[in-house]
Parts: sequence; C-alpha cells; structure tokens
Amino acid sequence: MAARHCAVLGSPIEHSLSPVLHRAAYEALGLADWTYDAHRVEEGQLAGFVAGCGPEWVGLSLTMPLKRVVLDLGTPSVTAALVGAGNTLLFDHEQGRHRVENTDVTGMTAALVGAGVAGARRALLVGAGATARSSLAALAPLGVGTVTVMARSAERAHASLDPVATHFGIRLLVIEWGTVPTAHHDVTIATAPTEFAPEDAARIAAVSPVLFDVIYDPWPTTLGAAAQAAGAVVLDGVDLLAHQAVGQVKLFTGSDLDVTVLLSAGRAALAARRDQ
Repeated sequence: MAARHCAVLGSPIEHSLSPVLHRAAYEALGLADWTYDAHRVEEGQLAGFVAGCGPEWVGLSLTMPLKRVVLDLGTPSVTAALVGAGNTLLFDHEQGRHRVENTDVTGMTAALVGAGVAGARRALLVGAGATARSSLAALAPLGVGTVTVMARSAERAHASLDPVATHFGIRLLVIEWGTVPTAHHDVTIATAPTEFAPEDAARIAAVSPVLFDVIYDPWPTTLGAAAQAAGAVVLDGVDLLAHQAVGQVKLFTGSDLDVTVLLSAGRAALAARRDQ
C-alpha cells in the first residue's frame, strides 16, 4: 500500500501533541504506512502548502493561527462556518474542492459526555473568543439554554458569540471580567489563557461541579487546581485534544478508535516533557 500522509500545521507548532496522538492512533489501527508530522506554517503560507500536497496526502489538522484562513481553502461544514473556524482539512484531489471540518466542537461535547455530563441547562463561559464560539456549539447538544459569559468587553463578546447563540437558541448573559455569578451553573468552560489569583480561581470554581479548562500546559492552572480542591469533575486541554483527534482520525482513516488510546499517549508525552 502506498504511504498516506497527514500533518498538523500552525505557528508555533514545536510543542504540539498532535503528532503523538495521531501516530498512536495509526499504530493502534495497524496503519504502518501512514505518517503524521508537524509543520510550522503561517497564515500567508497555508494556501501554498495545501497546493503543494500531492495525492498521497489525506488530510491536515489546523491549529492557530490557521483555523480561520483554512475556511477559504475548501467547503466548510455547517459547524465550521458557524463558529468561523476549521481545524481539519480533507483533501479531494479529484475534484480539487477540499472539505473543512471542525472536530473541536464534537470533541468537546464528547469529552463532557464522557465525564458524566449527560445534560445541562446553565453554563459559565470564561472568555469570548474563537474557542468560546466552539464551546457554545458544543454545549447546545447537552441542552444548555442559558450561558453566562465572563468577558473583558461586552461589545466584543456579543459580536463574537451572538450568531452562534442565536443559531442554537441560547440566551447569553455577559458579565464583567472577574465578576463571579452567584447562581448555580451545571458546567464551566474556561477558554481564556489567563491565570487567576488563587482566591478568584476558588470563587469561579465554586460556581459549578464541572470545570473544563482547555489549557493543558502548564497544568494545573490555578482554576484547575481550585476545582480539583473543591472536588469538582475537571477536564483539561488533553481531554479536548484527544477527543477532537478521535474525530479527525475517523475523517482521515474511516476507522473508529477508543479515546483512551489517545488520552494515555498524550498524558504520557506531557509527563515525559515535564521530567526533562
């Protein structure tokens, strides 16, 4: 069988865990002729990179800052178009019109369900950027109807999140950064790369019994540590990365994979890095 190539693109890319996860997936699936590498690619270089990929290329994973610009290089799925970001490109070498998908959304939903969140009504969202848009879309299948958003700018938060919230019929309540709601929330998703003071982290962690902090290195964040200390269910960026990678592997290879294979590989790689 001819070699099949996939890769993750972004900038910076040197510390990406994606090669570890996808190579573990190919090994588990017995795909000895498949390769997966990392390439540093800037926004202005992406179109040229894609154009230079021959028929042996199956797909690409995209990380920052390429999730927006990739939408122009193929046909976006409904989800990718809605949240304004794609993290997966599937080559169509015959027709020349590639597909752009977003497995961050489905991966986040799957991670929450896997952690026991079968349903939810209210959620707290920390941050209002691109990852927050994906988070809104991920919360919708769980039944979330109201989302409180902690944002530095209410105007920018509404501009970013209103289209997604309207699509799913979610009511948004935007509060000032650092303001902690008093009402109970079923789940908190932290999307902003901000370290809170320990006392602030404890107040935010007390809002709900489930915290999903999309950071994975350094870990734990002050918010993650506070949630763990409070006895909450805590998910981190490795949970997101592994679950979205399961979706990508399915798109690339057509095969299903148990997420525990990727979670184990990702956490082992992180532990090895920290021991260096």
